[in-house]
Amino acid sequence: MCENVSVEIRDGIQTIRMSRAEKKNAITIPMYEAIAAALTQANEQDDIRVSVLLGVPGAFSSGNDIKDFTKMAMGGGLGEPIVDFLTILANTKKPLLAGVDGLAIGVGTTMLFHCDYVVASDRSLFKTPFTDLALVPEAASTLLAPLVMGHQKAFELLCMSEGFDAAAFEKMGVINKVTSTDKLEDSILEAAKTIAAKPTGAMQLSKALMKQEGREAIEERIRKEAMAFATQLTSKEAQAAFMAFLGKRS
Repeated sequence: MCENVSVEIRDGIQTIRMSRAEKKNAITIPMYEAIAAALTQANEQDDIRVSVLLGVPGAFSSGNDIKDFTKMAMGGGLGEPIVDFLTILANTKKPLLAGVDGLAIGVGTTMLFHCDYVVASDRSLFKTPFTDLALVPEAASTLLAPLVMGHQKAFELLCMSEGFDAAAFEKMGVINKVTSTDKLEDSILEAAKTIAAKPTGAMQLSKALMKQEGREAIEERIRKEAMAFATQLTSKEAQAAFMAFLGKRS
């Protein structure tokens, strides 16, 4: 298990909480592995009817850990644990919910396109600075974001690195509901309880039918993005962007 990811199962609800507050929930390789293991567990265990992803106050996730990025750049790839996580994320059999408070940066935003129900606080910020780091989007977001948001808004998000607030994301259908920070977790857990109370077989089959047509395309896009990501990681422009970013933080 990973000290920065806690997993709790109660009354059919699996709560997966990312807890690396000192780094604003930047996701490390061990965190990806722990979340992937929990999602796999949900697929396999009958006592889990729904999973909920949560962060810490003020930070759902600030994206990939930049130090892991630099290590991956030296290795010449996106990293199998991340690709495995994204593939498992795209193949969740049980309903997957997310409660977002504050920062949702990079993969903190793109993973939401794989969730079935998302509630965000009114102080949330959604932003994907991939091109700012000379990288490309991941998590099949180049396929899913245009389908949900339309090409122009998806271009703003993925290519121009523009930030969106929760109200805008709700209007575009990326998230389901906006609430205050103090009511966020109660709101998402109430939705989880509603789902967990419904017939499991019917719920799981209904989700499978909704996802059936696009599953292969999503997996293929994850692979294509990973290949492009790996190519960019080793580029001179990406290395320069990483060094500039790390320089600003030091």
